[in-house]
Parts: sequence; structure tokens; C-alpha cells
Amino acid sequence: MMFELFVALRYLKAKRKQAAISIITIISILGVTAGVMALIVALAISTGFREDLQAKLLRGTSHINVLPVEVKQGIADYPSLVAKIKTVKGIRSATPALYQAVLISSGVRQEGVMLKGMAIENPDFPTDKFFDVQLGSIRDLVTPAGDPVRDRIALGVDIAKRLGTFVGDFVHILSDEGALSPIGHVPLRKSFKVVAIFSSGLADFDSAWGFTSLSSAQRVFGTGGLVSLIECHVDDIYQVKPISQEIRRVLGNQYVTQDWQEQYRSIFHALQLEKLVMIITIGLIVFVAALNIIIVLIMMVMEKNRDIAVLMSMGATQKNIRKIFIYQGIIIGIVGAILGSLLGVTICLVCDNYQLIRLETDVYSISHVPFKTSIWDALLVAVAAVAISFLATLYPSKNAAQLDPVIALRYE
Repeated sequence: MMFELFVALRYLKAKRKQAAISIITIISILGVTAGVMALIVALAISTGFREDLQAKLLRGTSHINVLPVEVKQGIADYPSLVAKIKTVKGIRSATPALYQAVLISSGVRQEGVMLKGMAIENPDFPTDKFFDVQLGSIRDLVTPAGDPVRDRIALGVDIAKRLGTFVGDFVHILSDEGALSPIGHVPLRKSFKVVAIFSSGLADFDSAWGFTSLSSAQRVFGTGGLVSLIECHVDDIYQVKPISQEIRRVLGNQYVTQDWQEQYRSIFHALQLEKLVMIITIGLIVFVAALNIIIVLIMMVMEKNRDIAVLMSMGATQKNIRKIFIYQGIIIGIVGAILGSLLGVTICLVCDNYQLIRLETDVYSISHVPFKTSIWDALLVAVAAVAISFLATLYPSKNAAQLDPVIALRYE
């Protein structure tokens, strides 16, 4: 064992007359432990909410949307565009879609919803990536041959509850498409059979969205063969930027792309800002612990004046003395970081596995607080805590190294 490390460990084991230093040392270790533990738990909660929200947003929605520059014109030749898009490396599927705001009614109840027509009959349509279907089947949106009911719809669980509808019931859709009459413009009214009720876990989708087949949407909207956009799913959701760029190159300047990072930028930016504020706030705990380390080392230097003088008179250099007190602070930081990491990771695993923190689904859209622990986050927090502990040793260790052994031993 190195001489400096041996002396540092002996100093940390304070004798009876140095009980105050020992207590402050324990408090410093507990401070680092609390800071590391709290920061790991906070990062796990932030990451859990972000991943949960991201997973829910990307279910039932696309990774990349391809739209015409002139949105009002729509896309007419979408089969040829889909074929071109599929040539881009990284594209898993590309399907057309059409959506518009409509009024849905059941009996005397009416609600405004966004009705989206999807190419559900397309073999490439990612039904496994759709929202959780609680009742019915999303595949039932495709009308079987010979079935007189051509138009079918899947509703969010909240909108279905407000309308009082169940699978097998019929609802009426009113759109802007209509005809002129002696009393003015009459909206088009069509009956849709409810074949599925889904739950996305997000209030915006569950309370304000309905899904139907592309052909039914084209009929009720009166768009003919036009679609609003082409939805693309990719193999790696974090490679949407280069894939979008390649899609624009293949299709030309008549079309633009919008990836999920752009579409939900404000949401994830808010989460990122919240995470930053959380790190700064809880990081103050580690900062307070660092102040305790400074106090411990200053008191240690004052207490060990005679020992330092003896060591220097026996040949110890200023560098050796500086290392002794630096090692003391680093040991406090390492012990606190290890204990904090173990406690933080354990708390996160227990809370996530047993779902200990429950939430009201009507308010928060999720049943419990998700904890997603990252080994890299825990490692980064631990390294930062040790680094702060090291910085806290610089001033006291410098003072210890500058001690004059003659003055320290004069009255001994």
C-alpha cells in the first residue's frame, strides 16, 4: 500500500479525542450517498417518463410523415411514391393515410374527433405497432367480402365511454363534405360500425381520435383517390434524420418530411428542461456534501499539525502531504458514491418491479411512476460525485502542504 494512502486511511479512523472529526466524516459520506441516490432516482423517473411517453406516441403514429409542399392538394399518385420510399435503406413500411376533423354522434351525444383513415388492408401496415386494443380487433376495419356494412371505426376508450358505445354499436359521422340544398350546405352523414376500442395511454388519442380504413375515409371525406400523407416506419427510430434526407432526395422538392422528433419537439424539449432542472436542484445535495468534506479536511489539518510537521521532518515532501489529504476526500467520495449508487439502483428496481408509486390514470394517463435505471446514468453520477469530492480537497491539501514544520514543532 502506498505511504500516502496508508496515512489517509489511518486519519479517517479518528481516535476518541477526535470524535467530532469522525462524526463530520460520517455526515460527509452520508451527504454524498444521499445526493448520488437522489440523483439516480430522479434520473430514473425522468428517463422512465420519457421512454414511456415516447413508446406511447410512436404506437399508432408514424416515425416519418411524407407530405406534399402544398398540403391542400393532397397526394394523388401515392402508390408510385410508396414504391420509391421503400427503396430507401432503413424503411420498414410505408403506407398512405388520410385524416380530417369530424363530428361523431351516438343517440343524442355528439363529440368532435379527428378521424384517420389507414391502409389497414396493406400487408405492410404495422398492426403490431398499433395502440392496445381492449375490445374487438383492429383488423376488423377491413370489410369482408359480401358484408353490407362497408364503413367501420375504432374509437379511443375515453371517447367511446363519453358516447356510451361498445363494439358492435353504430355511430354517425358528419363531415364538411356534403351537398347544397334549399336550406344551405348539408353535411354528409354516414353510419360507422364500432369494431374496436383502443387505449393509447395518452388522453389526446383516447379522447379525440378515431380510426377507419382508408377507403372509408376517402368516401366520407369525398377526396376520391387523394391521401393526406404517407406514413413511414423505420428500423431505427434514432436514424430518422438521415432517412428523411434520403427520402427527400428520392422524391424531389415537391415533398417534405416530418419525423417524430420534429413533430413532438416541444414535448421532449419540456421533458429535457425538466430533467436539467432536476439535476441542478438535486446536485446541490452533492455540493453541500463537498462543503462538508472541505470542513473535515480543514479540521483534520488543524488537528494533525504536529503529525504533518513530523512527517515533513522525516523526509515527506509537500507532494506527499498533499496526496494524503486528497486521498482522504476521494475515499469519502468513493464510499458515498458506491453506497448511493447501490441504494439508488435498488430503490428504482423495487419501485418499478412492484409499481409502488401508483397514479390516477384519469389524470396522468399512466397507472404508476416508471423507473428506468441506466447503468450509464448511475456511473456518470458516481464519477461526478467523486470528481466533486476531489475538487473539495484541493484547498485543504494545499494548506497542509504549505505548513512550516519548524513553527508547528516549536511549542511541542
